[in-house]
Amino acid sequence: MSDTPNQFTVAPSDTPGLGAYDTDFTTAVTEMVADQAPRLFAVVLEYGEQTDAHIAAWGMALDDGAYMTTTDGKNQYALAEPDNALRYVRSHTNITAHLVWATPSAPHEDK
Repeated sequence: MSDTPNQFTVAPSDTPGLGAYDTDFTTAVTEMVADQAPRLFAVVLEYGEQTDAHIAAWGMALDDGAYMTTTDGKNQYALAEPDNALRYVRSHTNITAHLVWATPSAPHEDK
């Protein structure tokens, strides 16, 4: 375990010598990580009407905000919410920016 509060190192269940690990604890930590994992999204630029598209940025949404970086790594943003990512992508005539979730699950509910 780490000396830093709220950080755990949990060995996978298939690792030999896990007799010292409590499987209930391992399960609880794994569930905590899955529950609190950020959701990934992309900002996709659509050219024309479904003529072409490319990913302009990647982001991750957390319970209290979001972060985004352009695919070239030149710009990074701290956002109040994921939808704000569309404000930071250059818009041109006949180009539409879309927020696309990388996973099909519903957004995190407010806790």
